[in-house]
Amino acid sequence: GEVAAVRPAHDGPVNRGHACVKGRFAHGFLRSPERLTQPLLRGRSGLEPVSWDVALDHIARGLRAAVTEAGPDAVAAISSARATNEENYLIQKFMRVAIGTNNVDNCSRLCHSPSAAGLTAAFGLSGGTDCLEDVEQADCLLVVGANPVEAHPVVGARLLQQVLRGARLVVADPRAVGLACHADVHLRPRPGTNVALFNGLAHVLLAEGLIDEEFLRLRAGGLPELAALLDDYPPDQVAAITGVPPEDLVAAARLYGQAQRPAIVYGLGVTEHLHGTDGVRTLANLAILRGAVGTDRGFGVNPLRGQNNVQGASDMGALPDLLPGYGKVSDPAARGRAERIWGTPLPGHDGLRIPQMFAAAREGALRALWIIGEDVCATDPDANRVVEALDACPLVISQELFLSETARHADVILPAASWLEKDGTFVNFDRRFQRVRPALDPPDQARTDFTIVHAIAAAYGADLGCATPAEALAECGQVAPAFAGISHRRLDREGAIPWPCPDPDRPGQAKLHLDRFATPDGLAHLAARPYLPPGESPDDDYPLILITGRRWAHYNSGNMTRRSGTIELDPSDRLDIHPSDAAHHTVRDGDAVLVESRHGQATFAACITEQIPPGQLFCTFHFTAGRANALTSSHADTVTSCPEYKVTAVRLRGIGDRP
Repeated sequence: GEVAAVRPAHDGPVNRGHACVKGRFAHGFLRSPERLTQPLLRGRSGLEPVSWDVALDHIARGLRAAVTEAGPDAVAAISSARATNEENYLIQKFMRVAIGTNNVDNCSRLCHSPSAAGLTAAFGLSGGTDCLEDVEQADCLLVVGANPVEAHPVVGARLLQQVLRGARLVVADPRAVGLACHADVHLRPRPGTNVALFNGLAHVLLAEGLIDEEFLRLRAGGLPELAALLDDYPPDQVAAITGVPPEDLVAAARLYGQAQRPAIVYGLGVTEHLHGTDGVRTLANLAILRGAVGTDRGFGVNPLRGQNNVQGASDMGALPDLLPGYGKVSDPAARGRAERIWGTPLPGHDGLRIPQMFAAAREGALRALWIIGEDVCATDPDANRVVEALDACPLVISQELFLSETARHADVILPAASWLEKDGTFVNFDRRFQRVRPALDPPDQARTDFTIVHAIAAAYGADLGCATPAEALAECGQVAPAFAGISHRRLDREGAIPWPCPDPDRPGQAKLHLDRFATPDGLAHLAARPYLPPGESPDDDYPLILITGRRWAHYNSGNMTRRSGTIELDPSDRLDIHPSDAAHHTVRDGDAVLVESRHGQATFAACITEQIPPGQLFCTFHFTAGRANALTSSHADTVTSCPEYKVTAVRLRGIGDRP
C-alpha cells in the first residue's frame, strides 16, 4: 500500500487533531526509491548486496572476534530515539546480557542528558514535572532556549493559545524566535551565559521576597548556600555577563515571581552547553524558590524533547550508566533486580558514552560499533573526528532507512523499518506511553529493529526471550517498577498513560512530586552553581559565535524530510547573519559564504536577518551539503558529555554568488 495522507487523531491527548508540517507532509520518504531494501556488505569493490544470512553471519563473527580478542567492552551500540521502547529495551538487553557490557547509549546524550542529570538531582526523576494540559493552564510562561513554533509546532501552538488567552510570557533566547514577538519580555543573553541569567533571576526573586517561604522550609533544601551565591548576581553584574539589560531581568523575574501558576518550558538552548547540567539546575531553582513544582501553585519545569522517542530510549535503559527505569548499573539492588529477571550477572561499571565510544575507536580499543537509526556523521559534533573513528573501527554496523553519511562508512548496512511500519510504544516529552501500530509493511527485505535485534542475537547464539513487543514491555515492567502498570492491552483500551505507573489498576502520574520528591530525603534540592564561561569565546581570529538548531520544515539530519514534500518548502540550508555583520563582511543576501572554526569549515547561502543579534550566526544540520557539524567542537557538558552545539567561535567570508 501507499500513504496518501497523514491525519492526526482528533482524540489524541497531546495533538488534539493537529499536526506540524513534518507530521502532515513528510511521509514521502516511506516509498522513496532511495530506501534501503536489502543488506549491504563491504567488499573489495565497495558495498555489495548480500542475503540476510550472510550479513548476520558476518556480524556475529565480528562480534565474537571483538569479545575474544579484547573483551566485552570492545563492543558498543548506539541505540535509536526513533526506535520503539520495546526495540530500545531489547537492544540494551542484548548488549548487557549477550555481550556483557554497558556500552550502550542513545542520542539523548547529544540533547537532553543534562535534563536527566539536572532534574534527577533537583527532584529525583528525569522526566518533566507536569503534563502539557497543566502547563497550558499557567498564568505565566517562561520559555527558555526553545523555539517551539518551529521545532515543536503543536506544543508551540498550544502555548501561544494560552498567551492569547491572557497568560504572561517571558522568552529567553538569543534569537528572535517565533514566540518572542508575543512576549511581554524577551531576554537575549549571550550564548553560553544561561547560568548567570538564571542566577540573576533568582537573585531578584530573593531580593524582592517573591518566594514561597513555607515550601522552602518544608519541602526544599540548599537555600542558605544558594542565597550566599546569589549575592554575586545582582542585575548590573548579570548584565555585564549576559548582555541582558538590568531592567529586563527585573521585569522578567517579577512576572514569574508574581504569577499564581507559573510554568517553565525549555529546550536545547539550555542543555547543549559546556555547563548544560548547571543550566538545568539553576533553571529548576526558580520553580523551587516559587514553590511552583509539586504543588497546585505552578507547573514546574518541563523540557521539550526532540525525537519522537528520546524520552523512551532513556526510560528503557539505553544508557551506559542506567538500567531500565533509571536504576544505576553501579547499584547492587537495581542490578540485582535485573539479574533476577534476565538470569545472568551484569557488569557493575559504567559503559562508554557516545563521545567516549568514538575516542575508543580512534585509539583502537573499540573493535565493533553498532549504530541503530542514527546518522552520527551528520548530527554529532566535530564531524571530521567522528569519521576518523568509524574508519578506525574494524566492524561498523549501520541499521538505517537510507544510505546516510554514517552508512557510507559502515562495513555492514541493515535495511530497517520506519515508525509507520512497526508495532510498539513511544514515550512523548511529558512521559506518556503511546501505542504505534504498523500501517504498512517494510519494503522488500527491510525488517523492524525488533526483528533485527533478535536475528543478531540468534546468530550470536543468544536467546533474548520477549518474542513480541508486548512481551518486551511486560518484561521491562518487571525490571523497572515505574512501568509495571503499563501494557499494550491497557494502552489499546485506555489510550496514552504517563509514567510512573506501577499499578495496572491505577492511573499514571501526570503531575509529579505532589506528596514528596523522589530524592532520597524527599526534598527538592536547590543548587548553588556559579557562572563559568563556555568552551569557546570570540577572539580576533574567530570573532563570531555560531548557534546551531532546527527549522520548521525539517527534522534533524534531514534524511527523511529531504526525501519528502517538505523539501519544496525549505530546499536548502542557509546561514542567518545580522545586517551589520553582513555589511562588515560585504555579504549580500543569497551570497555564498565560507564559515571556518578551529575544527573545520562549511559553505552556506547567506540569509540577512535581524532575527539573529550582531556577532552571532545561526544554521541547521539538516543538509549534508552544509556540513554544519564539521564546525562544532568537542567541548561538552562537564557532567553528561552533551556537546556544546550552541557556542562555536567562527569567522566568515564571502566567496561569491549563491552556492
